Amino acid sequence: MRKLAGAALLLAALLLGSCNTAGAMAASDQDNLWLEEIEGERALAWVRDQNARSLAVLEADSRYPQLYADALAIANSRDRLALGEVREGHLYNFWQDETQVRGVWRRSPLADYTRGEPRWETLLDIDALAHAENANWVFKGAVCLDGSSRCMLALSDGGRDAITWREFDTTSRRFVEGGFVVPTAKSSVAWVDANTLNVATDWGEGSMTASGYPAIVKRWARGAPLSEAVEILRAPLSDVGVYVGTLQDTDGRLVPIATQAQTFFESVSWRLDAASPQRFNLPPRATIRGLFQGQLVFSLEQAWRGLPQAALAAYPLADAGAENPRTSLLFAPGPRQSIEDVAVTRDAVLAAGYENVRGRILRFTRAGASWTQSVVDLPQNGSVNFAGASPTEAAAFAVFRDFLTPDTLYALEDGAAHARTVRALPAQFDSAPYITEQYEAVSSDGVRVPYFVVRRRDMPFNGDNPTLLWAYGGFQLSYPPFYSGFVGRMWLAHGGVYVIANIRGGGEFGPAWHQAGLRTNRQIIFDDFYAVQRDLVERGVTSPRRLGIMGGSNGGLLMGVMLNQHPEMVNAAVVQVPLLDMLRYDQLLAGASWVDEYGSPANPEERAFLETISPLQNLRPRPDFPTPFVLTSTKDDRVHPGHARRYVARMLALGMPVLYYENIDGGHAAAANLNEAARRRALEYTYLMQRLVD
Repeated sequence: MRKLAGAALLLAALLLGSCNTAGAMAASDQDNLWLEEIEGERALAWVRDQNARSLAVLEADSRYPQLYADALAIANSRDRLALGEVREGHLYNFWQDETQVRGVWRRSPLADYTRGEPRWETLLDIDALAHAENANWVFKGAVCLDGSSRCMLALSDGGRDAITWREFDTTSRRFVEGGFVVPTAKSSVAWVDANTLNVATDWGEGSMTASGYPAIVKRWARGAPLSEAVEILRAPLSDVGVYVGTLQDTDGRLVPIATQAQTFFESVSWRLDAASPQRFNLPPRATIRGLFQGQLVFSLEQAWRGLPQAALAAYPLADAGAENPRTSLLFAPGPRQSIEDVAVTRDAVLAAGYENVRGRILRFTRAGASWTQSVVDLPQNGSVNFAGASPTEAAAFAVFRDFLTPDTLYALEDGAAHARTVRALPAQFDSAPYITEQYEAVSSDGVRVPYFVVRRRDMPFNGDNPTLLWAYGGFQLSYPPFYSGFVGRMWLAHGGVYVIANIRGGGEFGPAWHQAGLRTNRQIIFDDFYAVQRDLVERGVTSPRRLGIMGGSNGGLLMGVMLNQHPEMVNAAVVQVPLLDMLRYDQLLAGASWVDEYGSPANPEERAFLETISPLQNLRPRPDFPTPFVLTSTKDDRVHPGHARRYVARMLALGMPVLYYENIDGGHAAAANLNEAARRRALEYTYLMQRLVD
């Protein structure tokens, strides 16, 4: 497995990139601000130079062609589950493969899909549309009106969060001539009726929040220009933004709503089906999950009116504005349980969640004022996610997976009480040699932090196993077991060990697990990750020489912090679309919306903490600092590419080795199409081979 030529190429490139050290320690957090000019000529020239330098190291490695071929084969494989949305007797799906690189939006009759024999009807070919309009379109979803053939389609230039909405007719399979069009912006739309939309978008000066999202909702009637839409709701510019949507009950009734996000985690929700908006009586940290037989179903991220934090509850929609709504408790998770997602069918409310990071689906039915709970019989020791449900349909769909079991699609039938296998995917790698184990590491405050290890059954615990440790640790996002052909064929099959750490900041054990690491308490998240690193070494799974880490977005911040705080623990770090300047993050793109997670640089106490962790400002040359691989995307309009650019520029100025790759397209996912996504993965695993296997 050793590739001396690859190692030599890496060393040569690092030497080329390690000049210009004079005065490096005097650098300030204001250095290289010109790199924040996203598509500035000078900035893009720098990007291309860095890409060329890094690609010369990675693509010249003799392993790269095969890794890229494997990544392409997996990315473009047709052996994937076609998942989507259930609506009026159809399953709507977006599909990409080697011939439909940008993808097709299509649908199948639900009865055929449920039998495992879908009959697909293509509604829109995104490749053909992009070619016809000479545009870099990326499909971002559809909002359809029940009882009608009309949908609003979201199209993005290159994968940006900013989208264009265009009205589409599913019968004629054409965009509606003279139909609704909302110009490019970070926006949302919702149908009121066939001739009316609620729209939250950029209405001009003073209409967007400091976070870059809409502050105003207007009602737009067909035939009138967008400029004449009538304002119905306005949020302060200091809020994160407002978003529109629709709730549908089991009898088909539609209730237009708006959510006013005051912070990233606190919100006010409004009914928009009356003469003026009506506020739902809910606490700031609550999430509306749907309507079921006239009951508003919601989950709580804080205790409220005698209900515990993390509870799933409901009250009559008629009580939405009442001072004392008649509230029912459906489920109160224990300390090692969580509710991740909720789906509503015609006959039941379904809640997918975790028990010690292992998935299950709970089913709730209602008779009068009483609710009854049961458990849907599905495989255990993996994760379960919903894959389509509608409050007007009897059946729903769910997917089970674990690290070694390919995704399996189940139809939840008989009132969503029983699970029947619809399709099980073929294996993308030979799982027979491997085993999955769950361990716990003890963090700095004594809390036990779980993590999963996927390894060969016969692996010696001698500390010499190349190991990739992944984590996220933020925004109450959970990361249970999952199946990945990329991990299996591009890492496990090459002798690697794969690890996921369920550190605090995530939602694996509910909102308390997340809230433990907010703002100035965030160091505990990094301590959790360090505890897992130590535990892996102490168990003999790996050693610092063979340990690599990977994370993206908030996980990229995690990587940057860990490289500064404990560089001695690792020999590789893949830093994807990261936040790295925590003293200015709130001034860049959507950064202001994350203050509730990280704290505000404008608050003296919170800034003092951020100064201690900000990866950019805390960079220091150390002999044990490994060579990281930093990746971002030019068209990421969520996490500014300037974070990654300025971090790498600072490293080069300090004489520190680093590799950098910026995808010119791709958005926050760093890939506008499957081929580019495959290339990124091949580059990452080539880098990991060079650092951990050689």
